[in-house]
Amino acid sequence: MTTCGRGLRRAVGASPRPTWRRALSDTRGRLKPEYDAVVVGAGHNGLVAAAYLQRFGVNTAVFERRHVIGGAAVTEEIVPGFKFSRASYLLSLLRPQIYSELELKKHGLRLHLRNPYSFTPMLEEGTGGKVPRSLLLGTDMVENQKQIAQFSKKDAQAFPKYEAFMDRLALAIDPLLDSAPVDLEAFQRGSLLQRLKSLSTLKPLWQAGCILGAQLPQYYQVLTAPAAKVLDQWFESEPLKATLATDAVIGAMTNPYIPGSGYVLLHHVMGSLEGVRGAWGYVQGGMGALSDAIASSATAHGVSIFTEKTVAKVQVSSGGRVQGVVLQDGSEVRSKVVLSNASPQITFLKLTPQEWLPEEFVARIAQLDTKSPVTKINVAVNRLPDFLAAPNTPGDQPLPHHQCSIHLNCEDTLLVHQAFEDTLDGLPSKRPLIELCIPSSLDPTLAPPGCHVVSLFTQYTPYTLAGGKAWDEQQRNAYADRVFDCIEAYAPGFKGSVVGRDILTPPDLERVFGLPGGNIFHCAMSLDQLYFARPVPLHSSYCSPLRGLYLCGSGAHPGGGVMGAAGRNAAHVVFRDLRSM
Repeated sequence: MTTCGRGLRRAVGASPRPTWRRALSDTRGRLKPEYDAVVVGAGHNGLVAAAYLQRFGVNTAVFERRHVIGGAAVTEEIVPGFKFSRASYLLSLLRPQIYSELELKKHGLRLHLRNPYSFTPMLEEGTGGKVPRSLLLGTDMVENQKQIAQFSKKDAQAFPKYEAFMDRLALAIDPLLDSAPVDLEAFQRGSLLQRLKSLSTLKPLWQAGCILGAQLPQYYQVLTAPAAKVLDQWFESEPLKATLATDAVIGAMTNPYIPGSGYVLLHHVMGSLEGVRGAWGYVQGGMGALSDAIASSATAHGVSIFTEKTVAKVQVSSGGRVQGVVLQDGSEVRSKVVLSNASPQITFLKLTPQEWLPEEFVARIAQLDTKSPVTKINVAVNRLPDFLAAPNTPGDQPLPHHQCSIHLNCEDTLLVHQAFEDTLDGLPSKRPLIELCIPSSLDPTLAPPGCHVVSLFTQYTPYTLAGGKAWDEQQRNAYADRVFDCIEAYAPGFKGSVVGRDILTPPDLERVFGLPGGNIFHCAMSLDQLYFARPVPLHSSYCSPLRGLYLCGSGAHPGGGVMGAAGRNAAHVVFRDLRSM
């Protein structure tokens, strides 16, 4: 038996009970008939909102449809002994205020920062006995320039300037993330007092403008232009441009040549971890450990969290104000306010009685762009992938590149464009864009000794296949086999190392996690669905047309990613409104 096989037998067993579940073993875990606030869905934003509300003295309960909390930020043991971050898989965007204010480190959150963080192997023949080239990027700028110089000395000189340029834009947008958008409705329709109060919402915009200064036109282009155009102005080498372009398209039904893709590029480089700007890392124990830490912080202050409790309907009084929820089992829970961590579509089209919503608002919600290109494949392997461009050493110990986001089929931006074009015809990409991560390279608790968990974030795959066909098991496996064939070309022997896999197409992501269309952001992060237009214009400050009903998930400002900002911001808005009742 292999080392992995021996470890697998030892690894299968009961997992320790999360702290938040132990905290609910007392009377707080019993369902009460009334709370001050009810949160629909225990995704990370919902948990963040609940944690803040309880700290503000608002008695809060959270109801989760699934057996496990976290929404897309979850750890699940799909293959015995292997713990997968089944949907979201990396951390960077979590707001530092949440990390400190909710004392997440005290509640068990442990992070593994990645350095280096990006590895792009070339699919080419090595020359003169050398291995194929690759591009390895990390926090050491001098080493980054050496890597880039393999492809272009000019690009090596430009890269530090590009990084500084993008860092400044991220710094400018930072204040916008931690507050509600400009309240256009108050400005247009509110009383004089409401208009004066709304002036404070302009402060983050003013701060952003001050940071950008005279360079505002150049930065405006980043937000509106195709990512390829932005990158072409800085660089000439395709491996570097394609590697950077992956951040512009990941999770989005777009390609680097479509206007607006530049913003998605920014959205994925504006995070930080433990004070390191732009850092990405793995959560010890998988992404579910982050959700457990938030839940532990929340329950420590009195939040009640209930799993396998599906909310069926938002209750509305005859006066047109929210008065609680009805659960699927028929139980009624009264509350002053309801915060929905579900998508805008589920919140307003399924949970809310339609007679209480304006027809125009309902129509806009129904028209939200939720297209998603993503199929997530979680793989259990009995050894590390061995890349031609960076061969393993004897002993099969993880090397620096194994901790990275490994970009495959990314040697050229044209490859990304071609992968996108395939899906327009209802076909999965012939050469899918693949981001491969091996979190067990830094966190050995995720797999038995000698084994590893591999996360494959792949695109492009349509929600509905050509001819209106739905995905079935044969189609899922055929696509996964195609992805594995691509990996095999870069890392021969990969297919032979696989001991189990979990395939989640866009319809599967929708069914399991409630992501509309399989969209990891709840709705597209396009310019027409951002800031004061998220989810729709005039309803972007977490409030809804129905008094007492709020959004607190990724469908609200500032959007998707494991950020927590929507939950934190919504909690502050709700608390303000409760004080004025």
